[in-house]
Amino acid sequence: MVHISEIGQIFREEYGRSVAVLVRVLGSIDAAEDAVQDAFTEAVARWPDAGLPPSPAGWIIITARNRGIDRLRREATGREKLAQSALLNGDLHGELHGDQAEAIEVDTVEDNQLRLIFTCCHPALNRAAQVALTLKLLGGLSTAEIAHAFLVPEPTMAQRLVRAKGKIRDAHIPYRVPSGAELPERLKSVLAVVYLVFNEGYAASSGAGLVREDLCREAIRLGRLIMELMPDEPEAKGLLALMLLLDSRRAARTTPDGGLVLLADQDRSLWNKDLIAEGQLLVRQCLKRNQPGPYQLQAAINAVHSSASKPADTDWRQILALYGQLLALEPTPVVALNRAVALAEVEGPAAGLAAVELLELGNYYLFHAVRADLLRRLGRNDEAIAAYRAAQERTGNDAERAFLDARTQALTTIPRGPATPTSDGPHGR
Repeated sequence: MVHISEIGQIFREEYGRSVAVLVRVLGSIDAAEDAVQDAFTEAVARWPDAGLPPSPAGWIIITARNRGIDRLRREATGREKLAQSALLNGDLHGELHGDQAEAIEVDTVEDNQLRLIFTCCHPALNRAAQVALTLKLLGGLSTAEIAHAFLVPEPTMAQRLVRAKGKIRDAHIPYRVPSGAELPERLKSVLAVVYLVFNEGYAASSGAGLVREDLCREAIRLGRLIMELMPDEPEAKGLLALMLLLDSRRAARTTPDGGLVLLADQDRSLWNKDLIAEGQLLVRQCLKRNQPGPYQLQAAINAVHSSASKPADTDWRQILALYGQLLALEPTPVVALNRAVALAEVEGPAAGLAAVELLELGNYYLFHAVRADLLRRLGRNDEAIAAYRAAQERTGNDAERAFLDARTQALTTIPRGPATPTSDGPHGR
């Protein structure tokens, strides 16, 4: 007996793979989604009594393919789409059955997943639409789940998805992997979308909780998929390493009641050693390639942090050097802010503050939080209080606001103390 929840889990895991194949076959994202939903409905009716097929993934793809073709045959526009698809994919008008058909379709999954990833992240779409489509089509998240994750009403997210798919259709955005000179920039966009999903899970921009574990897990899953599909791209490996190393600290980053815990105060026995080992292995593989990129360098920085059994063992000079390399590749104020934190640990808070004061990041709450911490360490408490309050005003996360408020309140009683690392990477945690 197969439980409905087990069927739902299988479809969640196979949704992106199935849609990727069906878009290629049916020539339409909407038709592909409808076909996969039809297959899910049929599985719910059959599998509880008949049991799981030998290859659930293959069964979903073949059933969805046949139902999608049937649906399109009944529509005039659908017949046109089938004719166009047949030119690219061969004769699709006969239904396929059996192990041979499953093998033929499943063999195309990896290529089609790559095509779908690059379609979702096409530069003609804005970043919000890229993220929404990636989570919907590759992650299998429902519209309601995506809306909840990014704290927007479900109708708003539904409209965003409709507009994005409409733009792909109307602009005739190609369903393909870019080649030649196009690929590096387009891959950069793909990796940025996955990292944006991870960032929202790692340090939620608003809401009560600091962490959204579901988004972290989904971003890591997508990161693994991209690395598997593009094993020769060192930045794909670097991004996965970075996310694993950051996520390894999840259990130590909050108190039992959800409060924020800085890196220096975390119980490192709670860090996930398996994720650290995997992340460090990927970093070593990247180093052997000697093709440094921003994600690889950020992963290397976090590998240094993860190698320290206690805060005092952290090799801040190495971290400072790595941030110097990162700043050369990405000369952004946020990278410079993180480098300033490392500089403060190597040369003292005055040097760090001098570097921070050169930056124009007035709307970025971590700029004010870092500045406040350095002012506190220099004994300039009145200025530190003002900076902490400025940081509070610029974050929408309750856990962060509570932490900053506690720092503000404590300044009247806590004397200047030893260095407290405020940032372990671009997130400031």
